[in-house]
Amino acid sequence: MDPNNAIRPDYTLPEFQGERQQLIDEGLTEQQATRSLTALWNFNNNAEKVRWTARQVLLEEARQRAEEDEAQRLQDLKDEEEATRLEDRKKNKNKYAPIKRGKVPSDPTILPAQYATRRLKAGDYCELHYFTNKGLDEAKVATLIAEPDALVMLPAADGVHSWVPAAAVKDPKAAPVTKDENLTWEEFNEVAPRIISFMKVHDWPDDRVSMHIQFWMALQAHRWRHAPDVLKQKALLLYQSQQRRRWHLTVGTAQGWSLEEINQDLLFEAREELFNEKRDKETAFAVQVSHSSLRSLVKLERSSYPCAFAPSFPPFVYPFLSF
Repeated sequence: MDPNNAIRPDYTLPEFQGERQQLIDEGLTEQQATRSLTALWNFNNNAEKVRWTARQVLLEEARQRAEEDEAQRLQDLKDEEEATRLEDRKKNKNKYAPIKRGKVPSDPTILPAQYATRRLKAGDYCELHYFTNKGLDEAKVATLIAEPDALVMLPAADGVHSWVPAAAVKDPKAAPVTKDENLTWEEFNEVAPRIISFMKVHDWPDDRVSMHIQFWMALQAHRWRHAPDVLKQKALLLYQSQQRRRWHLTVGTAQGWSLEEINQDLLFEAREELFNEKRDKETAFAVQVSHSSLRSLVKLERSSYPCAFAPSFPPFVYPFLSF
């Protein structure tokens, strides 16, 4: 009971005659006995008030601690649920991907290989082959046969290893990738708008996207693009392959540069490289044909003469006489 609400007794009433009489017997008057009893009650009541107040303070502190503990427990539970939800969203992105309202598109959806997607997302060099019609068809087939839950560990640029889907790693057993310089111009024209679109999807900086657009437009607008000399047309593709790879190797360093403007000297070197390669192949083929013809001639001569009268041949022919 709260002592603050207690009502002080009236010790002048007859029911307190016994208490007053004890004090009167001690030598107090009637009035003194009444005042003494009243003073004693006040003293005890004040002491009870102090104890009551202290007890209420302790109870209030305990109540506040309990409320704080409960609030913290609820917050911890909420944080745990949020962490679980975020982890689930991270692992199952497709589950939480927002739905875009719209009709089913008539155009086929372009889904390159996960390896190419991972390379582009990281801003790394990626062969154009993956964005050709052939590369997209290969990616479609690989998606159907790949194990969706398979993971492999790869080191990141900062040296920290992380698990990535196996499909996002280049499969050494997969069909060989056509090098950029071996693409046809038709395939190159398939690739350019697609890879630019995916650069934007993966948040490549605008200046890099613009540089690639200008670079590829410059190649397509170059006077060699429709030159009668096929080597000149191929030289543009070889130049594209060489310089784009070099750009990725040097970007962010003091040796970096822009691809926008074509270096004519390097383009001529690319054409010369193709010319030398063609000449070497033609020379090797001519030598092979010559050797084959010589063997046939030797066989014919040996079959036309008896052994005793076989004609003699120049020294350089004899290596071909053993069959």
